[in-house]
Amino acid sequence: MPNSFTGPDHFYTAEEDAWWSAVDKALKGASRQKLFGTTEDGAQIAPLYARRQDGPARQLRQGQGDWSLVQRIDIPDVGDANAQLLEDLTGGASGLDLVFSGASAAYGHGIRIEDLAGLETLLADVQLELIDLRFEAGRENIEVLALLLAYLEKHQIDPAKVKITAGFDPYGWIAANGVALADMEQAFRHFRDAIVSADQLGSPLRMMKAEGRIWHEAGATPAQELALVLASATEHLRMLEGTGLAPDAWARKISFSLIADADQIGTIAKARALRALWSSVLAEAGLPQAAVPLHMSTSYRMLTRRDPWVNLLRNTVAVFAAGVGGADSICVLPHTLAVGLPDGFARRLARNTQSILLEESNLAKVTDPAAGSGAIEARTDALCEGAWGLFQEIEAAGGLMKALHEGVVHTRIEASRKDRDKDVARRKRPITGVSEFPDLKETGVAVLEQPAPELAGLASPPADLPEPGNGERFAALRKLALEGRPMQDLGMRLDQLPRDTSYPALGGARLSEPFEKLRTRAEAFEAQNAVEPKIFLATLGSLPQFTARGTWTANAFAAGGFQPVGQEVYDTMDDLITAFRNSGAVLACLVSSDDVYTEKAGSVAEALKTAGARHLYLAGRPGEQEETYRAAGIGAFLFAGCDLLELLGNAHDLLEACYGAELSDLEVQ
Repeated sequence: MPNSFTGPDHFYTAEEDAWWSAVDKALKGASRQKLFGTTEDGAQIAPLYARRQDGPARQLRQGQGDWSLVQRIDIPDVGDANAQLLEDLTGGASGLDLVFSGASAAYGHGIRIEDLAGLETLLADVQLELIDLRFEAGRENIEVLALLLAYLEKHQIDPAKVKITAGFDPYGWIAANGVALADMEQAFRHFRDAIVSADQLGSPLRMMKAEGRIWHEAGATPAQELALVLASATEHLRMLEGTGLAPDAWARKISFSLIADADQIGTIAKARALRALWSSVLAEAGLPQAAVPLHMSTSYRMLTRRDPWVNLLRNTVAVFAAGVGGADSICVLPHTLAVGLPDGFARRLARNTQSILLEESNLAKVTDPAAGSGAIEARTDALCEGAWGLFQEIEAAGGLMKALHEGVVHTRIEASRKDRDKDVARRKRPITGVSEFPDLKETGVAVLEQPAPELAGLASPPADLPEPGNGERFAALRKLALEGRPMQDLGMRLDQLPRDTSYPALGGARLSEPFEKLRTRAEAFEAQNAVEPKIFLATLGSLPQFTARGTWTANAFAAGGFQPVGQEVYDTMDDLITAFRNSGAVLACLVSSDDVYTEKAGSVAEALKTAGARHLYLAGRPGEQEETYRAAGIGAFLFAGCDLLELLGNAHDLLEACYGAELSDLEVQ
């Protein structure tokens, strides 16, 4: 095949040995190992990969054409939610993800409905036969499903023509909440009953969901997320054995959902790995191969509340990677979701992020564009190996339920989260706009107001309902929904059954939250004391001697909400001390080159302490001079790789002590 672009001949004939020879010259004697890295799962990342020619491109996405552009709908008021979803569908969305208030993915928001009339308002003017419909309602999944199928019956819509994907993920819920039924078979009977009832209606409903979100948000690595999705799907297969459906139908009742984040190569590889892993599970189970309906959502864990505009870039990388990886449907979380309930503008940007990649970049037109890429193929293989190993460990423990109960899953995820949190604190994993390049003067973004939730009382379902079995109970629930009965009458009421609370619960938070709490703490301090938190940068020497380190230091303190002041050239020490006194700061940091420190740091530190500095920092590693610097009054050292989160937290403690400020927990939330 002729080259598609021109260039010098040596561009096409370069050998790997020649490349390494050039690298060695650039390294100037340093080890080549400096160019290698590792993933969160411990796989090696090499600086150069050869093209892989050991396999053809995979047919990843089901069928031909674009992936389904799914829009998240989580506005509490059903009328407002309907207006938004119609705008989304008119604007190019081909699917909806209805997130109800009971869902863990609602993040404090979520649609609120009470009965079939509410659902009719929500879905008014929507042609359900033309879109992909997803929903998640947490413990109210059965109720919402009953209402939805009742809606189809009332409006004479053929269930066979409506693609519905439900969010039944009992294992993720148990892991997140640390509680399960004492006898989980009580829940499984209801699940099987609903699956059989929907199947009798001819609905292609995929009710059981193998979801990666819970694990990802708790801190799982990509391989752990894959393994736990695989384990969930395997448990779903076991549960489906009791439905009476043909074995070749079981896989068609399960959907898969993974998280796409700003790790471009990792997200591409994760999407590609899932299909290979699920194929292996089906083969080992003696079941026929089935297509994987892979949905991917952008990561909530990676979103920031501060400088949320950067989230647009994170989302774009994530969508690109999900599309290249072959996702069948993708949902972009609005960039302001971590701030509050997104408005129409944020939702339009989320929608258009996908539209541009589909319509202008034609990203879905190429089959498996990552095929043959040495880097991506290697990462895919490594993820398959790591995920399969953990999956086997879970199976050896007796399955996912036992692994959850015994803490196998939690131990792994917590270890991964701690390692990641440590990297965030030390800025080895920088967060743009938060721990790197923060904007202390940023203006807020618009979000929607939402009314306080009205807590409905729990009611028991009618006593004369049939027992769950072959679809009779769910059919009765659907009939009650048609009669207009409130949603609380349609549930399983599993909360009334004995529970096992001995399961450990997963934690987790957005990556940026620790630094964001420092920023909020700084704002609360300013509101209480009418003065902004400051750090005086005692810059020593000439401009070239302190500028680079001074800029770095200013950004580091700004990550905690401290306004850096005093960064200029001082002719004399008296000028510097005068500037410090005039700044109003009580904390100061010496900033210059190591040579200047050796000459001046001790005397300047003593002068600043005499002038009233309550605590002193020095920007840089102290090396052999640490004892000397500490004797002069320097209390802490700020350098690349230090625990910046701890240093800034201590700085707030010192500042509040100086002002006698005692902030409540609520003020720093």
